[in-house]
Amino acid sequence: MVLLNTSKISKSYGETVILNDISFNVSDNDKIGILGVNGAGKSTLFKILTEEISPDSGEIYKAKQLKIACMQQHMEAFSENTAYNEVLSVFDNLVQAEKQIELLQKELETSSNEQLINRFHTINQKFIDDGGLTYKSRINSTLTGLGITDEQKSMPLSKLSGGQRTRVMLAKILLENADILLLDEPTNHLDIEAVTWLEDFLSSYKGSIMVVTHDRYFLDKVTNKIFEIENHKLKEYNGNYSHYLTKKQADREAEEKDYSLKEKEIRRLEGIIKQQKQWNREKSIKTAESKQKVIERIEKTMIKPDKTLDSVSFRLPAAEECAKDVLSCINLSKSFDKPVFSDINIEIKNGEKVFLMGANGSGKTTLFKIILGLMRQNSGKIVLGSRVKPAYYDQMQSDLDPTKTIFDDVHDFLPKLDNTTIRSALALFLFRGEDVFKEISTLSGGERARVSLVKLMLSKANFLLLDEPTNHLDIASKEALESALKDYSGTLLIISHDRYFINKLADKIYELTPNGEKLYDGGYDYYVLKHQSAPVQSAIQKPKTNDYKILKELESQKRKLKTKISKLEDAIAELENEISILNEELLSPQLASDYETLTQKTNLLNQKQLELQDKIDDWEISLQNLEEFE
Repeated sequence: MVLLNTSKISKSYGETVILNDISFNVSDNDKIGILGVNGAGKSTLFKILTEEISPDSGEIYKAKQLKIACMQQHMEAFSENTAYNEVLSVFDNLVQAEKQIELLQKELETSSNEQLINRFHTINQKFIDDGGLTYKSRINSTLTGLGITDEQKSMPLSKLSGGQRTRVMLAKILLENADILLLDEPTNHLDIEAVTWLEDFLSSYKGSIMVVTHDRYFLDKVTNKIFEIENHKLKEYNGNYSHYLTKKQADREAEEKDYSLKEKEIRRLEGIIKQQKQWNREKSIKTAESKQKVIERIEKTMIKPDKTLDSVSFRLPAAEECAKDVLSCINLSKSFDKPVFSDINIEIKNGEKVFLMGANGSGKTTLFKIILGLMRQNSGKIVLGSRVKPAYYDQMQSDLDPTKTIFDDVHDFLPKLDNTTIRSALALFLFRGEDVFKEISTLSGGERARVSLVKLMLSKANFLLLDEPTNHLDIASKEALESALKDYSGTLLIISHDRYFINKLADKIYELTPNGEKLYDGGYDYYVLKHQSAPVQSAIQKPKTNDYKILKELESQKRKLKTKISKLEDAIAELENEISILNEELLSPQLASDYETLTQKTNLLNQKQLELQDKIDDWEISLQNLEEFE
């Protein structure tokens, strides 16, 4: 079923065209990723769909009673509501229904009016059908899944950080039960765990989704269709991001080949026409006219391929040779007010592409600074190999001087380079002409990242330490960076949460933990696979010991949990059956005149519903605890 259809939508601001002749459908269960460079019109499209702005021309057709919920990229909320109550407002109809049910139950204690009984049953049944028995647990599980702690749930929004408020608003939108969700960069401010939860939620979401994101792994996991906005037009591709890449390349090659062949054919026909006209005979003139008509028919079918948008394009120079053993970290530990990590042992060989992962606060950036000599460890040893020349990409871009121009910042970093070399390098990163004299302080996050990458490229280092290098970059820039790093002959150590990026490059992954490191010989998918099959360090403390008694006790706890879950599932099924029977009995005409029995049944129904909610909550907690054992 088509939920939404746009026909020839166009939008301009003054003489600047944003969207031109955009047409598409959104159908049931479509999961659509929207791609396009910054300024392509993705946010403008969302504003048109939510009627925040009107198109200059074109039509939008929506299914009856279509509900659209939109999360904008920069969404703020400063309400004094707690995080929990802010999300609870989505279910105001259920909260009100609950209050009505309580009032009706009290009235039924003093009255056996048949009309009152029917009203109670109608409201109660709708409450159950609309999810009244589970909405509180859904709020809690959604907030928890997005990384909001129990303590933060009870805090006013005004006391939460900007990222936390964004997550609360995302939870609110996810639970609105909209037919179409519009999500603008929903993975911003989320760690990998929360992003993974969101992927699972959206993959099983019963409505349709349109999502703008630079997270390519997310697009692969969630989407079944890609809309690309390029040169003010929209082109549709079936499949996820990886399918889109393959299909786009094939389509472009086919379009260019078709256009080229038709151009050649036109030139051939024009040669024949010229020759026939020179002969100037009646027959040759007719031939020329005939060939001219053929050219006109071909020209009508010719579609000139869209010009390729400017994108970052660069190669890292071949690295100077160095020792085979590039880096050894031996029994490293670091503490500030409390321990950050201890007993870290890492070995990196020449030419390896190694990624560093770990929870926020695990000390990844701290480790980088220790390796670079910018910070001292509390114990342990760092050994850099002979002729190893490191260079550092700082995600905070602290290497940039905001008071300088782009050109001066690069020139002062590498004063021996001539102006032509610097300007040529900057041009590869789309800083051309007068752009090189922009002040660093006026640049966007993406532009600052590109300046730092220019300096990295020109440094001629053979050991690159990159801290979140894909942050702030659009997809085209990420792909250019991937390509350059893939061909780089030196050694890489990279901190990144970009799972697609990790999969593309990683030879191996080191995961930092408080008590050491774990090595994974593969990319992100391999890391996830091994994590799923490994015990999880969690709130349930699992001792690193072979003590038979302790292990026996853990196995006993695990068996008890499984037994408890099984019993809870049986109890939930039994309660649901009892509630169903009680609802049917309350409809009975005979009961309308039996006030005492009616009151008993009503109170019993209320009691059973409360018991069911308690059992469901207990089951969810027990299931989480069991997962921590697995």
